[in-house]
Amino acid sequence: MREELRLLGKIRVVVALGKIAFDHYLRTCRDEGMTLPSPLPKFSHGIIQVLPWGVTLIGSYHPSQQNTFTGLLTRPMFHQIFSTARQRLTESTGSGTSKS
Repeated sequence: MREELRLLGKIRVVVALGKIAFDHYLRTCRDEGMTLPSPLPKFSHGIIQVLPWGVTLIGSYHPSQQNTFTGLLTRPMFHQIFSTARQRLTESTGSGTSKS
């Protein structure tokens, strides 16, 4: 993950699919020397946390069969996460188009 973050350059929005991904992203950022908020944000579906360095971290339930078949994560819920991510990107660039 460290190498991916370096290669991606200027990241503005991160969508973490599941608690493991959410926690791993925060841990990787800490390991890279970034200052995390205190207390640490806790994972929940739909959480939006703007981190001190300007990245918006959005949590989503993982789209596994266990979560989708049981209705914990529905198609509209999942689509809303990415709609929110697009909105945040638009807000951060001030335009209708953006690159990530």
